[in-house]
Amino acid sequence: MKVILASSSPRRKALMDLGRFEYEVLVSDFEEMRNTTLSIEEQSKDLAYQKAKIIYDNTQGDRTIIAADTLVVQGDNVFGKPVDRDDAIRMLRELQGKKHYIYTSIAVLIENKGKEKEYKELHKTAVYVRPMNDLEIAEYIATEMPYDKAGSYGIQDSFSIFIDRIEGNYTSALGLPIQRIYEILKENGIVGTI
Repeated sequence: MKVILASSSPRRKALMDLGRFEYEVLVSDFEEMRNTTLSIEEQSKDLAYQKAKIIYDNTQGDRTIIAADTLVVQGDNVFGKPVDRDDAIRMLRELQGKKHYIYTSIAVLIENKGKEKEYKELHKTAVYVRPMNDLEIAEYIATEMPYDKAGSYGIQDSFSIFIDRIEGNYTSALGLPIQRIYEILKENGIVGTI
């Protein structure tokens, strides 16, 4: 069974490697556009599904496609990847000293001997960021780390000194709930069987 990760994210690749899965990476030229007629939770699940579906539709045979989407959410505000330095600063100012959520949705599409199966799930992690002053925000922004991350920060990088605590799954906060990916692959006989 071919396992395909539909993501160019180095963090998602690292998590797949931690799971010791044999997989390949295929990334589409999918342009992420949120369907704002849906709830924030459904938008996240829809984006993950669209990423997986494009790769699924362009491949054949027995295969498993894994895709994910991550949003940072505080109240009704959705924080994607920052467009520039000022946007990153704005996001961190709004997130500091408060609780927010990381929504990571996964879509797993499987074809096995002509039978198709789909999984679309949302995994929420609460993150509490301690108060930050303008100098701390500026120093973090200067690291160049925030620009490819939703919410302008990475929970696993030097921003971790500002994380007071999380409630939920750590790998979901990183962008791929690897324990759930393992469960799905195992229940479909793709891993963990002799």
